[in-house]
Amino acid sequence: MTGRQSPESQPDCAEVVLRLFEYVDNEAAEDDGRRIQEHLDECGSCLREYERDVLVKALVRRACECEPAPEALRIQIMARITSVSVTTYRSGDGA
Repeated sequence: MTGRQSPESQPDCAEVVLRLFEYVDNEAAEDDGRRIQEHLDECGSCLREYERDVLVKALVRRACECEPAPEALRIQIMARITSVSVTTYRSGDGA
């Protein structure tokens, strides 16, 4: 990131990668979008992730152009995307 921002306001790679779909879909808040773009301008690794996400979105759009997904499928996909799964292991469980 540029020297204009304090280090705590600079997104790290993990934050950028987690928010790329939001950024690709133009759903990020203006300040967040600017910070992500500045990070992408300086980080080749994150830029490659961004380019991959843009490509995947374009491929899906092209493949699905002829027929919209049924609403039930869209709801199911969104539920899976937003769900979180946590697995914990206790010491001595053989894990």
